[in-house]
Amino acid sequence: MDITAKLPLLGGLSPEQFMRSHWQKKPLLVRQALPGIRPPASRSELAALAASEDAESRLVSAFDGRWALRKGPIAKLPPFSKPGWTLLVQGLEQHVPAAYELLSQFRFVPEARLDDLMISYASDGGGVGPHFDSYDVFLIQVHGQRRWRIGQQKNAQLRDDVPLKIIANFEPEREHVLEPGDMLYLPPGWAHDGVAIGECMTCSVGFRTPWRAELAKDLLSRLMDDEDRHYVNKMYADPRQPATTTPGLMPQQLLDFARDAAERALREPLALERALGEAMTEPKPHVWFDAGLPLPAGRAAVLDRRSRMLYDAAHIFINGESFRAAGRDAKLMREFADHRALTAKQVAQLSEGARDLLDQWAEDGWVRLAD
Repeated sequence: MDITAKLPLLGGLSPEQFMRSHWQKKPLLVRQALPGIRPPASRSELAALAASEDAESRLVSAFDGRWALRKGPIAKLPPFSKPGWTLLVQGLEQHVPAAYELLSQFRFVPEARLDDLMISYASDGGGVGPHFDSYDVFLIQVHGQRRWRIGQQKNAQLRDDVPLKIIANFEPEREHVLEPGDMLYLPPGWAHDGVAIGECMTCSVGFRTPWRAELAKDLLSRLMDDEDRHYVNKMYADPRQPATTTPGLMPQQLLDFARDAAERALREPLALERALGEAMTEPKPHVWFDAGLPLPAGRAAVLDRRSRMLYDAAHIFINGESFRAAGRDAKLMREFADHRALTAKQVAQLSEGARDLLDQWAEDGWVRLAD
């Protein structure tokens, strides 16, 4: 992607300009960001996904003023003609090619931050109440109309009588009605309330924002789980431990041993980098892959739309696994991660070991033949 090219998607800004002036700073309303856009899935297709255990879905309703939340699978939806309800389907790009293509237009943001595309189908008056997200979001209207009220809510208080995180003291500052093709970008923390005007569908491009504590827990767990590492494979010993009159006191030697274990893990060359790459490419719990076959000679390859692939200076990461790479193989695999495709010529340039690895990924369903 040319990050210097001005895009209708961003209202005539280039990705470079958008990231500098708006990303995590201020909202952006773009009329006809995607002119002529059509819903990536029909309402019947969304109903089928909601009923499936392979998709993550939620049903939100506010019938007679009473908010309710139901998590999928959802075997039966309310009548489409009944006002006041919303169906949310997460990770639509994993199931629908058109959703994957839509999400791909936002790959000017690092892949490690890009999360998924959620679609909201709402009957007239449907919505999820005024709320705020802890992540950036692009709200794309793909069918019908939705009225958005937004504001910088500095003193948000959540209602404690509903099963949703709804702001009790919502104070909107602006109002926009989005038509099909319109898009609204909101930075983290901007309160917003979207209400359907008639039947409508809205796609949301969301981003991964790991909390520091959660990320540290995941990384330390990965660092300490590797039994092949010498800093893990050492058992605590205290041959000089004297008898004690304070058995409830934590031994200082044990505390020092624990601190040393954690510090050694962090000091191990490339250990933290490896753990972070594996964590950021780990598939979500409900993601699964269909087994495939090795790639035939002379064919191009593409990543399966459910695969996550990243790299750093020393590793290639894919779906929670890490591999060391250097030289031409590293260059080609980085191309694969950036463009999510390798031409037949590029596949032929891989070393025997890297080609075997590509075949294994194809058998695992992570990679498939290009159309």
